[in-house]
Amino acid sequence: MKKNFILILSFVLLALGACSSDDEVAQANAVAFAATSVNLSAETTPIEIKFASPTASAGSLTLTVTETAVASGTDFSTTPAVAANTVVVPFDKGVSSVSFSFKKLKEAIEGQVKNVVFTIQSITINSVISENKSIQVNFNETASLGSALAAEVGGSFEQNQVYVDLSSGKMTNVLRTSWDLGFYSGLDFKVVINNSVKMSVKQTTSTNIDEVQVEDEAMVINQGNGSVTQIDDPSGDLAKTAIATISATESDNKVYVVNLGSNPGTTEPAVGAEGSASGTSRGWKKIRILRSGNDYKIQYADLAATTHQEVVVTKNAAYNFTFFSLLDKKTVSVEPQKAQWDINFTTFTNTTQNPTGLAPYHFADFVLSNLKGGAKAYQVLNTEFTYDAFTLANVATAKFTEDQRNIGSNWRGTSANGPGGIPVSQFVLRTDRFFIVKDPAGNVYKLKFTGGANADGKRGYPTFQYAILK
Repeated sequence: MKKNFILILSFVLLALGACSSDDEVAQANAVAFAATSVNLSAETTPIEIKFASPTASAGSLTLTVTETAVASGTDFSTTPAVAANTVVVPFDKGVSSVSFSFKKLKEAIEGQVKNVVFTIQSITINSVISENKSIQVNFNETASLGSALAAEVGGSFEQNQVYVDLSSGKMTNVLRTSWDLGFYSGLDFKVVINNSVKMSVKQTTSTNIDEVQVEDEAMVINQGNGSVTQIDDPSGDLAKTAIATISATESDNKVYVVNLGSNPGTTEPAVGAEGSASGTSRGWKKIRILRSGNDYKIQYADLAATTHQEVVVTKNAAYNFTFFSLLDKKTVSVEPQKAQWDINFTTFTNTTQNPTGLAPYHFADFVLSNLKGGAKAYQVLNTEFTYDAFTLANVATAKFTEDQRNIGSNWRGTSANGPGGIPVSQFVLRTDRFFIVKDPAGNVYKLKFTGGANADGKRGYPTFQYAILK
């Protein structure tokens, strides 16, 4: 972390050093937190903020405060104190760092997720706020040793996405139809689409959101039909989103036709089959997304409308994305904070090879890793190690690749040989493998699936167990 901080400040100083000597008096300093997270191990902890060079004058920093399951004055206190969700930290002239103290008043009980995120909002002297502008202070001191859990995805229709935090054992259920767009909270301006409902988008040549657009049935994703250019790259690579990077030049940001995909089914499928995408169409919209300072501005309307609605969507550094529903016309809560989940049970738009090349393909019973938050996974076959015998010394770090699908659908099959050797739909648990998961805090777990169907053979009932590796 220290090396990353020094590297960030070095780039800033190199850029500033390119100015002529006439500009040196007005050079901006650079400021950032010394770390992006801290786990509380003492009653009182100093939170350090560093400057790239000694401060030219005295001043103060204003920090915003975001609380999760805690309250200032009840669970924690700071010096200087929190007031109106901000902390003002003074500093002297000629200092290279400043700190404020964080005092834990109440411990987190087992299974609780309690934290406070501080974000540098402004500084009174001429300074650049660098990449490490936020720090998450975690009350949880130790990770769970392991557990056996059942993710409530909703049975055959799998209407829920379930986010799992292995270190606390907490699971968060969200209706997967509750959102359409995810606005990235990082430095770049990226927007993702809901990959759980067969959603797709098509860029037009227009920049006029009030221009009438029409449905394009070629955008509808069926098994092996549709265009891979109209979905986000399934690996989770933000450089390959279906919606282009939102440009600071407004004329570069085009209007998109949006196919909102499909609802979960309502008619119970045959035993062993799934009904996650067999429901009605969720409809169509058109959108145009612009920058609004360091945030986003979305314009949206029905395809035939000649007027539109407009909303500013704010970045929140505590989360991977801020989510927006085009149908409910508001931001919605979906993912937990980015350091508070590791894997996600969901349906998913992956790709498959057909005679003409790659094409979108909808998967049920899918498991994603929290790649944006720093969680990764890889598969281990029983021919290499057994689950019980696997230890921390056996972890192959190089196998933690930049692909959110490393668990994916690899844990199950969907057909078995029926009468006469003819394949029939059936959930099949793959017992010849398990998975290694590294969470955002660096804890490493071994995880194996123990089921995916109920006693009647109906899909959508995943169970798993895991244990920390030490």
